[in-house]
Amino acid sequence: MAKKPARSAKKAAAGPRKPAAGKTAKPVLLSGGNPQIAKGEGDAKVQEYIAAMPGWKGDVGRRLDALIMKAVPDAHKAVKWNTPLYGRAGDGWFMSYHCFARYVKVAFFRGAALEPPPPGPSKQKDVRYLDIHEQDAIDVSGFSTHETNRLT
Repeated sequence: MAKKPARSAKKAAAGPRKPAAGKTAKPVLLSGGNPQIAKGEGDAKVQEYIAAMPGWKGDVGRRLDALIMKAVPDAHKAVKWNTPLYGRAGDGWFMSYHCFARYVKVAFFRGAALEPPPPGPSKQKDVRYLDIHEQDAIDVSGFSTHETNRLT
């Protein structure tokens, strides 16, 4: 059986192949289906992450982004560590979300201040998590302006 020839060293050093003109590259998904997005600031980066979220998780990302921005219209957005982050200038980040194989994990960095606090515990005393599975409805009560202001 003949072996497939290896890519030349010159081509390998050039990095991954670019898509043909007019075609867009598929997003790279890391283990568990989390999109690999270059870090950056602003809404465009978060929208890039949301667009790359696979399947039903993209709907969850769009819904979360809309709820967060309705509750905290002046929120600052960024993608770092392949995770969208939301914060306020001078106050730091207040929440994020991340794709896993079977759910989207929402992190409330000051979640212990919410009433009731999100159900997922953390090793850090103030952080709480909420796991959203495909069949789950998103409970918007935790995203009201009053409650979200307690997060920031």
